[in-house]
Amino acid sequence: MKTRFALTLADARRVAAAAEAEAIKNGWSVVVAIVDEGGHLVLLQRLDGTQTASAEIATQKARTAALFKRPSKALEDIVAGGRVAMLSLPGITAVEGGLPLVYRGDIVGAIGVSGVQSFQDGIIAKAGAESLDDGQS
Repeated sequence: MKTRFALTLADARRVAAAAEAEAIKNGWSVVVAIVDEGGHLVLLQRLDGTQTASAEIATQKARTAALFKRPSKALEDIVAGGRVAMLSLPGITAVEGGLPLVYRGDIVGAIGVSGVQSFQDGIIAKAGAESLDDGQS
C-alpha cells in the first residue's frame, strides 16, 4: 500500500488565490475550479463579470486534468493533430486551461480555469498550480 497526500480545502484556497491574483493582474475575469484527484469539486470561484457558462467549463477542464492525469492542453493537441476519436472518451474537455495539481510527485487534484482565451486560461491555471509546488515534485 502507498501513503498518498490529499488536497485540503486550505490547499485549494491557496491555489485559487494564486490563480485569482494572476487573473486580476492581467485584468481577466474568470472562473477557477479546484477538484480532488477523483475529479470532484472542492472549490469554485467566479470573478465578477465572468460569463456563467465558465463555471461548468472550468470544472470540466479541472476534471479532465485530474482524471487523465495530464494538462487538458495535451488532449487538445492530440485532437488538433487529427485524433478526433479522443472526443468520444467520457469526461474529456480537450481545451487548454486544466492542469493537474502535483505535490511531492502525487497528483492530488487539478485546477481548471475558464473565461478568457484558452491560452490565457492556461497562464492563470499555471500560476495556481505552481502555488502548490513545495520544490520537491
